[in-house]
Amino acid sequence: MDGQNAEFIPPARPVIGEAEIDAAVRVLRSGRVVQGPEVAAFEEEFAELVAGRHCVAVNSGTSALQLTLMALGFGPGDEIIVPSFSFAASANSIRLVGAEPVFVDIEPGSFCLDPAAVEAAVGPRTKAIMPVHLYGHPAAMDKIMTIAERHGLAVVEDAAQAHGAALNGTPVGAFGTAGCFSFYPTKNMHSLEGGMITTADPALARTLRLLRNQGMEQRYANEIVGANMRMTDVAAAIGRVQLTQLGEWTEQRRSNAKFLDSRITGMVTPPVADAARHVYHQYTVRVRGDRDAAQQRLTELGIGNAVYYPTPIHRLKPYLNADGQPGPWDLPETERAAAEVISLPIHPSLAQADLERIADAANVAGGAA
Repeated sequence: MDGQNAEFIPPARPVIGEAEIDAAVRVLRSGRVVQGPEVAAFEEEFAELVAGRHCVAVNSGTSALQLTLMALGFGPGDEIIVPSFSFAASANSIRLVGAEPVFVDIEPGSFCLDPAAVEAAVGPRTKAIMPVHLYGHPAAMDKIMTIAERHGLAVVEDAAQAHGAALNGTPVGAFGTAGCFSFYPTKNMHSLEGGMITTADPALARTLRLLRNQGMEQRYANEIVGANMRMTDVAAAIGRVQLTQLGEWTEQRRSNAKFLDSRITGMVTPPVADAARHVYHQYTVRVRGDRDAAQQRLTELGIGNAVYYPTPIHRLKPYLNADGQPGPWDLPETERAAAEVISLPIHPSLAQADLERIADAANVAGGAA
């Protein structure tokens, strides 16, 4: 198999079509460009994806997490349970409000929080659990919610990669105290940049609306200390277009994953938990052997690939102890995943011939590892 003469298949391909361009131009010509009618409409339409919850649009997924923790009143002295196998934004949002992340291990199949590890990590300073629906697979929210209720903890879902994912028919973002989504360009849907917070609590939603807009609903009538984390109407207009296509794109991702599952034998394909709806933000396999060699072979064969995430958060510089060493975290599944995973292209722009090339290359690269 030789990929030298074949077109390179990128690991991700953001969609920016004529409809998105037209929407952006329409808003620019209107003169209403920041947190206007497009943002309000986007919030109302996104609510249909999260069982009718209140939706608050902001300027990024990280802002969504940070503002939620601020609105819930977390700060110095508080601890929040979070996976280390995630993008740094999950833990960064905790540190940004002055609280401390408590890192716990993941389930090997879903790459999401292990409920047993969560239960073991609850302590007197624990205030919340932040499950991450990694790669588009929902965390074990039924078990996590039971733990949270037993200990009186808030649950802040990091759903940045999981638009439309569900467990037992309940969509992510509709389980916890709040859910936080990202609309970064490589996500399953995007608004160029942006985020959304979902909650069933109208009082929390109002606080979030204040916090994103300098603490005010009415201009110059500031009620609390807030920030500027508003979404632009240009971003919202693009997000509205993308939202109308999310269902079709999700089914294409799921269909692509089903084909790859059936054809890849040289790597360990991603399992899906019972009653889980995986939306495949990433199609993440495990390599048994030399991952660097496998990645090199994939690239030689023209298949884009990436590792999310090679360094667990607890080993990143900002989270090391003063002596430069990681804290007392026992995270064997996290360490194993970080050493074994590779994400292959899964985006809805792939043709059948692309999928066949990806599967064949994965089998060759798996042997090379």
